[in-house]
Amino acid sequence: MSAGLTRVPVQLGARSYDVVVGEGALAEAGSLIAPFLSRKRVFVAADENAESLHGHILRDALSAAGIEGVWVRVPSGEQQKSFAGIEAMLDAFLAKGIERKDFIVAFGGGVVGDLAGFAAAIVKRGVDFIQIPTTLLSQVDSSVGGKTAINTAAGKNLVGVFHQPRLVIADIRVLKTLPVRELRAGLAEVVKYGLIDDTEFFEWVEANAAALGAGEPSLLVEAVRRSVAAKAAVVARDEHETGDRALLNLGHTFAHAIEACARMYGQVLHGEAVGAGMAAAFRFSTKLGLCPGQDSERAVKAIAVLGLETDWRKLPGAPYQTAPLLEAMRHDKKNSGGTLTFILAKGIGQSFIDRNVDAAQVEAFLEELVR
Repeated sequence: MSAGLTRVPVQLGARSYDVVVGEGALAEAGSLIAPFLSRKRVFVAADENAESLHGHILRDALSAAGIEGVWVRVPSGEQQKSFAGIEAMLDAFLAKGIERKDFIVAFGGGVVGDLAGFAAAIVKRGVDFIQIPTTLLSQVDSSVGGKTAINTAAGKNLVGVFHQPRLVIADIRVLKTLPVRELRAGLAEVVKYGLIDDTEFFEWVEANAAALGAGEPSLLVEAVRRSVAAKAAVVARDEHETGDRALLNLGHTFAHAIEACARMYGQVLHGEAVGAGMAAAFRFSTKLGLCPGQDSERAVKAIAVLGLETDWRKLPGAPYQTAPLLEAMRHDKKNSGGTLTFILAKGIGQSFIDRNVDAAQVEAFLEELVR
């Protein structure tokens, strides 16, 4: 492995793995993957955009290591995370002769990572897989931690399993081809780690927000490395989200409701919804008397400087209505016993889980956000 790459360990006992971060990591994918294989063959589930832009690099890397790549192209878009999408992927793997000792490689953003990880968990009762995330959001969040899922009519990510990858390869160079909107959507998940429990990291993001939003490569390397390390620490403590791993969902109860209620499916990006959702979580915390107003204002400003919209009336997919937003929140996976669960904050870096939030207060707050 070249000197420019860094390994960030995810410590899960027998299921431990490394996240390799740096510029040019994709070109070394073959040599990084080869030690895991008992047979020099991998099944590559590739997002069509990622394959078009970067597939030649991965093909050359696999070929240089003597690894055969069996490619399955996946159309781009959140709509692929469905029962039809997972069925199509499974059928393709089975038609191409996948065996239990084979590896699946997820090559693309969070959609392909979720789909391929879920497929790996259930095809032939489970095969190993490797993540090669090609968006900032997937590099800092969805590729690490083993969450795999599809969406249903009832909500986002409601059907899935925990299935840890054996390796994650995050190449910062591929981010140069991301549209600015996609890059900034990923930054929502970066600043999230600082807002949860790391004031020092928040201050770093805050100080570099404009340059991060402009895609400065050296800053992105550091942002990905620190974000992955933060998530790895949480996952190591709580692999199956029975405790404080739920903190990683800061802003997501609001965000998933936004995504479910956008006027056109997929119109708002996940990271855009998370940015607006985190701003709402801090504002709601202040309204409840939990968080100082200056901390809330500072969090919202940092999110905005990263290039993310914090005014729900101006979000893609607006206008939003209170009743459907609240109904979507009632389907959130964190809820239990009929009560609403939110990640709220006592200040920057002081997030906590509140499992008994008053629905009437949420409804009144939502009305303020959308009117």
